[in-house]
Amino acid sequence: MIRKATSRDIPKIAAIFDQLLTEEELGHSTTGWLRGIYPTEDVAVAGVQAGDMFVVEEDGEVVAAARINQEQCEQYALVTWEFEAAEDQVLVLHTLVVSPHAQGKGCARQVLEFYEQTARDMHCTVLRIDTNFRNARARAMYQKHGYRESGVVDCDFNGIPDVQMVCLEKKIVQ
Repeated sequence: MIRKATSRDIPKIAAIFDQLLTEEELGHSTTGWLRGIYPTEDVAVAGVQAGDMFVVEEDGEVVAAARINQEQCEQYALVTWEFEAAEDQVLVLHTLVVSPHAQGKGCARQVLEFYEQTARDMHCTVLRIDTNFRNARARAMYQKHGYRESGVVDCDFNGIPDVQMVCLEKKIVQ
């Protein structure tokens, strides 16, 4: 079940961030994120306060989370997007996370389907996502679901230096 996150979900979302950062530190995954820099509990707090953080809940446990809103980061202006759209026609997915023990069970797919349906409900025509170039797993998953890589921006992002931000997009069919 996907639902809007509440304040009681913040520690659960932060725990997923921590689990993923541990996996990164152990060399079991490559997100390009850094403990204490990004993502932190503050990301979950901001998403809940803005009302745009969503969670996947299975058997009463939060196993995935993501922010969905129309906020395009400043780096997006540096990308030559294939699908031009007014700002109010673009929906953006931020910080999609799945707990390591729930990976491979379709949680990310559920979030992407929810994201696309949300875009349809909002009459948005273009979906945009970014990820670290180093995160080959996320890049492959997004491509599998029809997202196209539109550009790579070298930047400092979310406090992490020397990021190669891969920007992806997908045209949504109403």
